[in-house]
Amino acid sequence: MVIALAQKYGESVSEHEYPRLAPRYPFVADIQVTDVQSEIQITGQAKDLSLFGCGVNTSKPFPKGTRVRIKLSHGGADVAALARVAYARPELGMGVVFTRVEPEDERILGGWIAELTSIP
Repeated sequence: MVIALAQKYGESVSEHEYPRLAPRYPFVADIQVTDVQSEIQITGQAKDLSLFGCGVNTSKPFPKGTRVRIKLSHGGADVAALARVAYARPELGMGVVFTRVEPEDERILGGWIAELTSIP
C-alpha cells in the first residue's frame, strides 16, 4: 500500500523537491542505477532507505528527473525498481524515488526496513 502511494505521486516528485513521505533509515547496500533512456549505468552504495526511495553515494549523479532502473543488493537479497532522480548534487550524491516496485521486491524492501526499525 505504501509503495502504491509512492507510485501515485511518482510523476510529481520529479517536478518538485523530494517530499519526505516516510521516515528514512541509515542503510548501506550495493546499488546499480541505470538510466532507462541511455542505458548508462553507475554502481555505488545506497544510503538512507525508506519505503519510497533511497539516497545514492556517487560523485557523478544523473540529472534530476532522470528515469532509472535500480537494483539494491543487501543480505543476499536483491530489490529491483523503477525510479526517478529526485535530487542530484555532486557533493551529496542523488536521491531516487521509487515509481514502480513489484510485490515480491516490495516484500523484501519492507523486511529490510522492519530490520532497521528494530535495531535499538
